[in-house]
Amino acid sequence: MKNAREILKDRVLLFDGGMGTYYKARPGLECEQANLEDPAGILAVHREYLAAGAQALKTNTFGLPRMAAAHVPGWQQLARAGWELGAQALAEAGGEGALFADMGPAPDTEADPAAQSYKAVAEVFLELGAENFLFETLSSDAGLAEAAAYIKSRRPDAFVLVSFAALPDGYTREGLSCREMAARMAACGQVDAVGLNCLLPPGAMAPVLQGVAGCGLPVSAMPNGGYPLVTRSRVVYRGRPDYFAREMCRIRAGGAVILGGCCGTAPAHIAALRQALEETPIPICGTEAPAPQPEAQILPAVSDPFLRKLAQGERVIAVELDSPRDADLTGYMASARRLQQAGVDALTIADCPIARARVDASLTACKLRRELGLVAMPHMTCRDRNLNAIKALLLGLYAEGVREVLAITGDPIPTAERDEVKSVYQFNSRKLARYIHALAGPGEALPGMTVFGALNLNARNFDVELRRAQEKQDSGMAGFLTQPVLSARAVDNLRAARAALPGAKLLAGIMPVVSHRNALYMENEINGIHVEDSIIRRYEGADRARGEELGLEISLEMARAAGPWADGFYLMTPLGRVGLMEQLVQAIRREGL
Repeated sequence: MKNAREILKDRVLLFDGGMGTYYKARPGLECEQANLEDPAGILAVHREYLAAGAQALKTNTFGLPRMAAAHVPGWQQLARAGWELGAQALAEAGGEGALFADMGPAPDTEADPAAQSYKAVAEVFLELGAENFLFETLSSDAGLAEAAAYIKSRRPDAFVLVSFAALPDGYTREGLSCREMAARMAACGQVDAVGLNCLLPPGAMAPVLQGVAGCGLPVSAMPNGGYPLVTRSRVVYRGRPDYFAREMCRIRAGGAVILGGCCGTAPAHIAALRQALEETPIPICGTEAPAPQPEAQILPAVSDPFLRKLAQGERVIAVELDSPRDADLTGYMASARRLQQAGVDALTIADCPIARARVDASLTACKLRRELGLVAMPHMTCRDRNLNAIKALLLGLYAEGVREVLAITGDPIPTAERDEVKSVYQFNSRKLARYIHALAGPGEALPGMTVFGALNLNARNFDVELRRAQEKQDSGMAGFLTQPVLSARAVDNLRAARAALPGAKLLAGIMPVVSHRNALYMENEINGIHVEDSIIRRYEGADRARGEELGLEISLEMARAAGPWADGFYLMTPLGRVGLMEQLVQAIRREGL
């Protein structure tokens, strides 16, 4: 068996196709388990791909990092069996090809980092003599540099290929840019080649691959055999081998030196590609220069006084005004106009708080911007939308002049409704922020879009909350809107946040309490809010008028206490009482808080 470098010296390295889709495992049997339960079937597939002209085989071990992370008993035996079957097939074919230890994505958690799972699986393959390693179908680069460094420390001449799974816009399902991840892989100095596989057929993969090609490493392309179709509960791919081969030759002409297939590519696809490559040979000339990138579209500038004031160090006031539960926005727009006249810098709109449907926050923000010229910051949760829906919504917001969003994970749907109403939660607020921040870069779809996050000053373990906030800031969040300050502890935590989050804009949350019952409800039924006992007692026996007086009085006390550590205030409207909020905004302005 050869090191992949030997083959790449003078010719393209041609991989096999999609083992998982070509080998038909029994229902309930994972493909990797067939290494032990049906070794003859796996060996037969390897032989077919080699007979079709493949020079590189992937071990049938894609799911092992996931199994290692879950501590599935016997995963090491599956690795050894998978390696031995691939080695046997290559030996029968003359031993001239390369065998790659194949690893799919590993989950990445604080308890079990991805690097830990990758290194555990790599160690088994290193003991078996592996020289070539493939990390494939990846949505994230978490742990890869560390895993590659570990492999090189054990076997310096190892060949490490990293392959990401991109959507048509060049981002993964976790919202990460494949171009940026490829650049990081090149910069780490431990990865030998980088590319794309899965999700896309060859025609759709070609333009995405151009971004990856600029990283300076040899490039690989292993697309699907077409888009999947579901027929009678079976997933099938109907892309023709001749079309696959023709499109792959175009990818080769664009500079890719490692070719192969993923889901839906059978030996017939590899045979057609082998023949096409032989008929139209292209010499290997090292890593090709990056493909020229189209000039970035220059979008019209939008005046955003809220962001401008923050950038200039001026205090801002944002008011949360939830959209109505019905389709009549007449009263809502009138309330927004009143707050605008009172001097607010921006309105924020919650995204179906406590998982109850209201008029869409983003559409409401567009209406506020268009009809009132008011800066509006919609909240955007991960609960109800996947990546495609979020990007579509962001594009619409941007087109309407909205330049800021608040990214939050979102309240879960109440337990009793989950059988009928499903959550999405494709990612959390940190990953959402990273995605939006990437889209806001120069030359991207949303230049200048700014993302804010939530900070819970009332968290029981504020050290953990603060650590998450630092991760959010690292993910691209420009600032944080905090939960209400209604205790001395919240003020202390705000002070700690100011020190721990340098450069972040902090808007201290202020929410007037309007009655004794309201205070008890907020303390006992709303997550993330803590009302100090001394404040609750001040409302005992107060009528509505006195309750509002106390609400204004205490809110100003909290604003004075929080002010030295904040860049402005985030005021939350209680029970639709816009008049109270007008008074509070005017009082804050009057006192110069």
